[in-house]
Amino acid sequence: MRFQSLLIRGRLVRRWNRFLSEITIDGGETVRAHCPNPGTMMGLNGPDTPVWIEPNDDPKRKLRFGWRLVELPDGEWAGVDTAVPNRVVGEALRARAIPALAAYGTVRPEVRYGTRSRVDFLLTEPGLPDAYVEVKNVHLRRDGDLAEFPDCVTLRGARHLDELTRMVAAGHRAVMLYLVQRTDCARFRLAADLDPGYARAFGAATAAGVEAICFDTAISPEGVELRHELPVAR
Repeated sequence: MRFQSLLIRGRLVRRWNRFLSEITIDGGETVRAHCPNPGTMMGLNGPDTPVWIEPNDDPKRKLRFGWRLVELPDGEWAGVDTAVPNRVVGEALRARAIPALAAYGTVRPEVRYGTRSRVDFLLTEPGLPDAYVEVKNVHLRRDGDLAEFPDCVTLRGARHLDELTRMVAAGHRAVMLYLVQRTDCARFRLAADLDPGYARAFGAATAAGVEAICFDTAISPEGVELRHELPVAR
């Protein structure tokens, strides 16, 4: 997935709220940028953090910039836009680049399922059970090379696990795919201390047959691409 516009480097002044940030771009101008991330962004939103923002000329948008990346030490990167994982995974699914799901030829995004949800992707292939795939963005790192999810309580995430469990009971495949938008992680686990409810829902879902897989990404100011499968701690 390539960004639509050339990204601009700057430094974070502050994150006003979940969806608004103030950034001083290289050259001195201070601008407001959309923050496309409802989580806490723990460790990624401190003052003076090097960031990269994407300009746009869409007259329908209230803000001219969107925050996309955090520049980490030692040449590493983190992506903060929670819409990016679906774009990355969608491209990978259509290219059959995810081994566990490569047998599926039809990829449909945002299909209604369960009681009040939309699954990120519904995969179909003659002779195979339908596969319901939910995608979660991961950018929390607190300990060594461990990526963690979630970074705050997510009742919606727990509900998705329940919906996937129902799909397994109905005879389908159900997959929770965690996409790590960091280049400095080599393993994945749940942040059970931040959301015990989600951890319990994950345990119940995987015990019922919901599959959990994780991939990291290659990130640069040009774009974000699927990279390696990472082990999921149980």
